This record gives sequence, C-alpha cells and structure tokens, in this order.
Amino acid sequence: MELRGERVEWRRHPLLRRLPLLLLAALFVWLFRGSSNERELVWVLEGPGWSDIRALEFQVKNPEGGLEKRESLTFPRGPSIVITEKVNLPSGTYEVWVFVRGESGPSRRLPVVRLTLGDEDSRVERGLRLPASR
Repeated sequence: MELRGERVEWRRHPLLRRLPLLLLAALFVWLFRGSSNERELVWVLEGPGWSDIRALEFQVKNPEGGLEKRESLTFPRGPSIVITEKVNLPSGTYEVWVFVRGESGPSRRLPVVRLTLGDEDSRVERGLRLPASR
C-alpha cells in the first residue's frame, strides 16, 4: 500500500492499530444489549380495601418453584394506587405470589399472578384486587 509516495506496510496501517479497540467496543455493545433482562413490573391496585393495607410482599417464582425475586414494602398510611417493581428476569414463565397485611391480623395471600415474559416485554402491567372480606 502506498501513501503519498511512501510505501506503508499493512501491519503498520493506522486503522489496524485501532482494530482491537473497535472490536472490544463492538463486543461490549453486543453483550450489554443481549444480557439486559431488566423489566418493570407495574401493579395497579384495583377495588376497595387497599387503604387498610400496611405491608405487601411480592415473590417471583420460576417454573420449578425457585424464588427469583422477593420484595417487601411497608406503608404507614396505605399503598399508592400504582406500585412499580424493577426485576432482572430472562424470558420465560413465572408465578408471582403476593401477600398483604393490614394493621392487625395475619398476612393473606392473593391469587397467584402468572406472567409470561418475552424478549420485548420490558414493562408489564397487571391489576391486583383484594379478595372479599370474610
């Protein structure tokens, strides 16, 4: 290869010296983009009775029943209508167990919520409703 009348060996070409850095940057971008499984689970609290709730616990379980994520939240005056939870989950099917506790009394489990997450699901919104009091 000649450059302005001078012969430059291909091993000393300026772009070749930058090639390892460019390959490393491309690999980083590819890995970062492919491994991001962060998702936002949004729970909309529907119906009456939520103002009496003082604690919520979310348990996300994989198909084998293993615990993937557990989060406990407490509320001095009841929860807001929308609760957002960030989780790092790969695509797949999950069960979410939700437990609620009022000012007094034991925790109660709400019906299990089933989630099927695809690669494109970065935000999933579901409604939660308290069961009728006995």
